[in-house]
Amino acid sequence: MGRVKVLRDFIGIIKDKASQSKAALISNPKTLSLHLALLRSTTHDPLTPPDPRHLATLLSFGHSSRATASTAVEALMDRLQTTRDAVVAIKCLITVHHIIKRGSFILQDQLSVYPSTGGRNYLKLSNFRDDTTPLTWELSSWVRWYALYLENLLSTSRNLGFFLCSTSSSVDKDREEDKVSSVLNSELLKEINSLGNLIEQIARTPDSLNSNRNILVDEVLGLVGEDYLSSINEVSTRVSEFRERLGCLSFVDSVELVCALKRLEDCKERLSTISQSKKVMIDTVWGSITDLKDQIGNSEVYKEDKGRSLITGRRNKVSESARFGERIVMKRGGDSVKFSSGRFLSFNEFSFPGNESIESYERLE
Repeated sequence: MGRVKVLRDFIGIIKDKASQSKAALISNPKTLSLHLALLRSTTHDPLTPPDPRHLATLLSFGHSSRATASTAVEALMDRLQTTRDAVVAIKCLITVHHIIKRGSFILQDQLSVYPSTGGRNYLKLSNFRDDTTPLTWELSSWVRWYALYLENLLSTSRNLGFFLCSTSSSVDKDREEDKVSSVLNSELLKEINSLGNLIEQIARTPDSLNSNRNILVDEVLGLVGEDYLSSINEVSTRVSEFRERLGCLSFVDSVELVCALKRLEDCKERLSTISQSKKVMIDTVWGSITDLKDQIGNSEVYKEDKGRSLITGRRNKVSESARFGERIVMKRGGDSVKFSSGRFLSFNEFSFPGNESIESYERLE
């Protein structure tokens, strides 16, 4: 087995040298440094993660034109989709992750719309297998999981409206809270469900290699651990907002929210080993998730409507327009505007002068 590993590593070195020589001969001079940076970032060496210098060179192609950024993403995806080597594949995925976290907006945008034919960047690695050695066989399970995780990360970012965990798209905390407080219940539920999908995927990390950790796996877990902190922080913001809206949630929304919170709770134990930093903050968020779930479950409206639903055999359906009406309630005579979020309670006494219609004012929603 030792001879097989040595031979495989030697062949990998030869392949890397051959690929770089080929790129030097046939690549366009304008993109030669791009292709060399990509090849040097995704070598066959199982003992080294992508070199930060080569990653920086690759990321620098997102600071010029959109066409150049598109070329960089296409080259990366082509290497990812054509390789049958688990080490190369996982290094390509690490590079994708770095684009999401550190890439320029142009580079991130090209990644999000890849392929150019209108796809959703599905990495399509669910059937990836490399049975060359026991190590590559185990790494293959990490390739499959990591690709699905990155797909979830991109999908969640689309739902939130910004690249989650990205340094170039970081959102000021106060501004984020203001944005969250202005969205409809249905959108807020969509966001927390999307974050739940991402956190569930984090909790599904493969069990293999735990006894003999590989440096590439450590690199992946480090990146995902940072994402976990960002994700749990976004969950915290939305849990706080839902607490402000408790009195304005319909029964249907309450049920969906309880289900989303329960899904998150089911991930808690498995996630305890993902990140050891900011443990106090994380524990506080998990506590707030449990408190909100219990608070909704113990509310009189929830109990009454749940009991009524059990008796009638159907759920009390409320339209989105009705939920919107719960947040902005017009009263004739005073034409007062009432906001559901507790952040705007001080504005609930605001009224329109005379009989002027709400259309003549900027709607706050």
